[in-house]
Amino acid sequence: MTSEVADPAEVAAISPAADPGFLQRYGGTIEYILIPGAALIGALGVFGIFVALFGKNPLDLYFYMYQGAFGTWFSWQNTLTRAAPLILTALCTALPAQLGMVIIGGEGALLIGALAATGAALMMQSAPPLVVQLAMVGAGMAGGGLWIMLAGGLRQYRGVNETISSLLLVYIALAILNHLVEGMMRDPASLNKPSTREIGAANMIGSIPGTDVHWGLVFGVIAAIASYILIYHTVFGFAARVAGGNIRAAKIVGLSVGKLILTICFLAGASAGLAGMVEVAAVQGRTNANLAAGYGFTGILVAFLARQNPLAVIPVAILLGGISASGGLLQRRLGLPDASVQVLQGIIFVFVLASDALYGRIGFLKGKS
Repeated sequence: MTSEVADPAEVAAISPAADPGFLQRYGGTIEYILIPGAALIGALGVFGIFVALFGKNPLDLYFYMYQGAFGTWFSWQNTLTRAAPLILTALCTALPAQLGMVIIGGEGALLIGALAATGAALMMQSAPPLVVQLAMVGAGMAGGGLWIMLAGGLRQYRGVNETISSLLLVYIALAILNHLVEGMMRDPASLNKPSTREIGAANMIGSIPGTDVHWGLVFGVIAAIASYILIYHTVFGFAARVAGGNIRAAKIVGLSVGKLILTICFLAGASAGLAGMVEVAAVQGRTNANLAAGYGFTGILVAFLARQNPLAVIPVAILLGGISASGGLLQRRLGLPDASVQVLQGIIFVFVLASDALYGRIGFLKGKS
């Protein structure tokens, strides 16, 4: 006589999601994928309705968005090129978030990093290209790092809210860039659009062999992986997360919270500063107002959608880079303004912020019936 009662182990093997133990172990991970994904789909749905009000077919919208972002090899290269600075500027928000800080000044660090990198290149025109490139990397990271560290220092020693100070520093950085580009660093030959002198073709960092994607993408991926290891697999990262969870408890156990804040802010700014260096050395070839393209602000959305996880930043940056890359095709095929993708990014940001209230409240992901 055989029993008709199923073995729990067999049930779990057939359907892991039905195993409460499985959900208790991996529910948080599933939640971190499911909720942002649902927010993104919801935002696309609302944007489709918005476009339909202007007499456009939402299905055509989604098709051309896919074609413009991932439909061809050219589209992929355009997407990856745009993703490179987004990865680096997203880290400018994701790293301080481990300490419970909300830094939104990546755009300013990018501009200062670009200025510093350009200055280093122009002062070393006679040096070998590799030396110039290394100097640009160092100058860009140092400039961006010190810029965001200023916001961290104001938070730690003067009690100034880092969100407000980092945002205001963006406008100060833009004013500095305009002042220098239109003043002492201006190339006399740049008549219509004030710019610095070119850094020289030999000092450009070029593209990954076989593609039109510049090496900035590799820099971004390496920075994201290194940031993940730093935060989740080192004593420093553990201390930062402890301080981010309860700063008072961190002080009681003897952690140097001030040093943690300044270090994390420097590393965050260095990432965005490296993005500025990449834009100069791989795209623009000089510094001008074109550098203020909004990569720093889009990086904030990338970091929030990735839940401040440095590794998750990579695919999210590629996704939003694709959305940005599709703007031109939407304009040509549907007659939508190129800036319509910025409307979509704003809707996504609203949905991501609204979905934050759902974390930890979905019962079935906690193994509950």
